[in-house]
Amino acid sequence: MTDFSPTPSQAQVDDDLDEDLTAAQPLLLEAVVPEAAAGQRLDKVLAAQFSQYSRSRLQQWCEAGLVRMGAQVAGVRDKALPGATLRISVPALPEDTAFAPEDVPLNVVFEDADLAVLDKPAGLVVHPAAGNWSGTLLNGLLARYPETAGLARAGIVHRLDKDTSGLMVTARTLQAQTELVRRLQARTIHRQYLALVWGAVERAFSVDAPIGRHPRDRLRMAVVHGGKPARTDFTPLAELDTRWGPLTALRCKLHSGRTHQIRVHLQFARLELVADPVYGGRLRPDLPLGRQALHAARLGFAHPASDKPLDFIAPVPVDIARFWEACGGESKEIDPQRW
Repeated sequence: MTDFSPTPSQAQVDDDLDEDLTAAQPLLLEAVVPEAAAGQRLDKVLAAQFSQYSRSRLQQWCEAGLVRMGAQVAGVRDKALPGATLRISVPALPEDTAFAPEDVPLNVVFEDADLAVLDKPAGLVVHPAAGNWSGTLLNGLLARYPETAGLARAGIVHRLDKDTSGLMVTARTLQAQTELVRRLQARTIHRQYLALVWGAVERAFSVDAPIGRHPRDRLRMAVVHGGKPARTDFTPLAELDTRWGPLTALRCKLHSGRTHQIRVHLQFARLELVADPVYGGRLRPDLPLGRQALHAARLGFAHPASDKPLDFIAPVPVDIARFWEACGGESKEIDPQRW
């Protein structure tokens, strides 16, 4: 088995569990105009009294009618009245209500009082973030399992990229979440993915290379010195000769869970994940697949409460299966039931 291993880097502790997530409450800010500020422009006084906000933001709130001086709506150029009470009704931002229950359809493969296993479709964002403050898997978890409101990330212990499909385990209790995170760190939760890549892969290989933030592009990850240790094992399942070039189906086994790990390690091994706009390399506009060809196909772990072994398989999604067949392959070649 080939092993792609750069110079080892210093080991770093996993950060699988974030801090508690709480939704910010709408704010009503108040201050009294000091005597020394009498007659000054209101935006100048606001900037002095509410220095945690930029002057331009305060001016926007004035123009939106959100600032009052006494009982009157105040404008940017109004003169400050000594002793008057200033009140600002700070509008709720999308991120302030991000962690709210929503009726997001979830494909639940298994559930009990301690956990739930989901088969996430491609296109569903796991966790609220800039550009996706609602309609996420987390919002759906809060609606289906209200008790997870008291857990960090509503019980989420690992993530999948938006355009990656497949299996995830989430916790419903603090005890289960703590134990699942511990097992992720101990590498006793087993995850296998299906990846379709451009290029011929004749034998199994591993990439053991640390991953961290790309030094020049903060939206990407890369193999970097000083990154977090990461290892992925790749095994070829089948190869096709297509009009776009050789196409190989790989089974990918994770030994760690870094952001974009499989995609970064494939790029490091000079392979291109099909239809990956970030790490995939050459664009193929006529490709009959609208998202990256990566699917979390198998998930195995011991139940956090009973230690009963659990093993789950998510069938290959229709879009990836049809693409493989359109390229001349057979569905059985990429069926995770055969792994």
